[in-house]
Amino acid sequence: MTKICFNFIAVFALWTPLLTYGECIGDRAAEKSYSVYIVPQTAISKLYSDWTPLLEHLGKRSNQCFDLIVPSTIPAFEKQLFSGKEDFAFVNPYHAVMAFKAHQYTPLIADGKNKLDGLIVVRADSKINELKQLNHSKIAFPAPNAFAASLLIRSFLMQEGITFEPIYVKSHKNVYWSVMAGDVPAGGGVNNTFFREPDEIKDRLRILYKTPMFMPHPFVANPRVPSKVQRAVKDAFLSMKNDPALTEILNNVQIPDPITVDYRKDYMPIEKLRLEKYAVRIDNQ
Repeated sequence: MTKICFNFIAVFALWTPLLTYGECIGDRAAEKSYSVYIVPQTAISKLYSDWTPLLEHLGKRSNQCFDLIVPSTIPAFEKQLFSGKEDFAFVNPYHAVMAFKAHQYTPLIADGKNKLDGLIVVRADSKINELKQLNHSKIAFPAPNAFAASLLIRSFLMQEGITFEPIYVKSHKNVYWSVMAGDVPAGGGVNNTFFREPDEIKDRLRILYKTPMFMPHPFVANPRVPSKVQRAVKDAFLSMKNDPALTEILNNVQIPDPITVDYRKDYMPIEKLRLEKYAVRIDNQ
């Protein structure tokens, strides 16, 4: 997995100026580089182009150097996270719960502007107007353990007695395209990715159902990262929202308003949802 990620970085560096100096992003005078893994909700190339400038500013403000890695799929990301490989990671809320239980990963910041809710989308011209019409249908999801886009929606449909065949298509964008193309009658996504799609995609889709809202994706730290480094990174994130020049950069990574988050207050409530019964074991993916 690591080889694939580094190979991608090497290729990406050829056409992205910020990566021409190698794997280190941020303060290149820092003593060591910390890995930052990003959950691949959308196109990998876009995630690299969005997160590289963010980490550049974050690194310079915190005097740290980062090695940006975007695994090819969400299950591949999960395997790395739950093995404790990442120093820092941008994870979905259920990943935050699983990573805390497995290795005590600590949530540092998350977006305070937009809560996260899951969506079921259908084509704009679809005759499906009620969830019960999805009974015995194929439904696209980005990955088995995607939080609001998959776990929440699947758990709700199953509790409602709706039988369906899950089709996992690797990313949120692929879900929207699969529904738009008519490959499946419906798909699971989230507000933070759906409303960032171009109008030509949103206009051809319709939201059929929304889940309750939760605290969005946190930026988490492995407990082996020194506490002073964790504090420096968190403080740097929080300071960035006060710089108007960084508004677009923060918005691009879905953290327009970084705020401090706490596991017990913000993510432990997810444990009560008992989503583990709907999750897929990482070693089976």
